[in-house]
Amino acid sequence: MNIQVEASIAYKLQQPTDLMLQLEVAKIPEQTVMAENLAISPYEHMTRVPAHDMIGERIWLHCEELLDVRYTASVAIADSLPDYRMLEKLPMHLLPGETVQYLNESRYCPSQQFTNFVNSEFGQCRSGDDHGGQMVGKIRDWIHDKFTYASGTSDASTTALDSFVERQGVCRDYAHVLVTLTRAAGIPARVASVYALGVEPQDFHAVGEVFLGGGWHLVDATGMAKEVEMVKIGIGRDAADISFLTAYNPIEMIHQKVEVSVL
Repeated sequence: MNIQVEASIAYKLQQPTDLMLQLEVAKIPEQTVMAENLAISPYEHMTRVPAHDMIGERIWLHCEELLDVRYTASVAIADSLPDYRMLEKLPMHLLPGETVQYLNESRYCPSQQFTNFVNSEFGQCRSGDDHGGQMVGKIRDWIHDKFTYASGTSDASTTALDSFVERQGVCRDYAHVLVTLTRAAGIPARVASVYALGVEPQDFHAVGEVFLGGGWHLVDATGMAKEVEMVKIGIGRDAADISFLTAYNPIEMIHQKVEVSVL
């Protein structure tokens, strides 16, 4: 499938400000960037640095008065991907070293507090007698059925525990709960920022990504997007690592728009 991405953001800066930008499509084997264009308003400084786990790039900017960014990309996604529900969990002692950090707790994902809940609600997940993918599928379906998608019900301080109690949130919160419960089941999980078809309202989208069968697989607990219709921007331990824009001084949004369509 070929996807067209268009994103534009504009922010007023109250003073000269350092900014971290991450909104370009990642150049990784499972997706091919056929064409792209990035336009940024005048800046004092710009430097590209590798993003988390070398997936995608971040851009350091130093700007005054205004940040205005326009980005377009045409991307080809692999049409055939395995069903994650049929894949097996790897025993911990066989996990690649780079996945271990995604078993551990992070700022927004206090997974150790959910071990008893996961075991009682979804059953034990042991390699050899149950597919890890089946466990992840149960977790995904539970979140999808129990939670209400509601804008304005969470903010930058909301953790997976907060969302679990409230049973509501936006894509970021759904992803945090999915990742937290999956880690509690002993399966590496991380958060991914994506462009995706079917997201309403259309915006930068956050989903979970789980390590099963020796590879990473995107899982959207909101139910709005399918793996074969998502274009990955970046990944991280939680939302703190995948923000499309981080500002190190106060800024004011003027405009923000994302459009994703079939090419």
